[in-house]
Amino acid sequence: MNLETQIKVTIYKHFAETGRRPSLETVVKRVGSDTRSVRAAYARLRAQRVLVLENDGESIRMAPPFSGVPTQHMVVVGDKQYFANCAWDALGVPATLHQSGEVNSRCEQSGEPFHLKVGLDGPQPSSWLFHCLVPAAKWWDDIVFT
Repeated sequence: MNLETQIKVTIYKHFAETGRRPSLETVVKRVGSDTRSVRAAYARLRAQRVLVLENDGESIRMAPPFSGVPTQHMVVVGDKQYFANCAWDALGVPATLHQSGEVNSRCEQSGEPFHLKVGLDGPQPSSWLFHCLVPAAKWWDDIVFT
């Protein structure tokens, strides 16, 4: 397995196991590499749209569907809590983990909280509407805003 793949697997395993982003030092240690090589791989993974980094170039802001920072989109799977980057990614957390979960968030228009159970076959039926102002083809133009 090449270094980029090892790093990607390490990051996602850490998110799955802990619900939080790994530090650069944790990734360096787990893949048995050095800081410079891992930072360079992070930049390549960002170019491939696998990661979104903070301005420091080493703190993971997003490894979709996981958020490395607290957001309004909390997903509970088993006994762990995960932050998702957006409503769409919130549905992706249980899917990524291959487990049922519950999304706790709020409507951006009304501020009304919502809770949605998500099973292995997808979310429970509801009358909610998921609306994106930015077309999906443009999301990565400014993925943090989107």
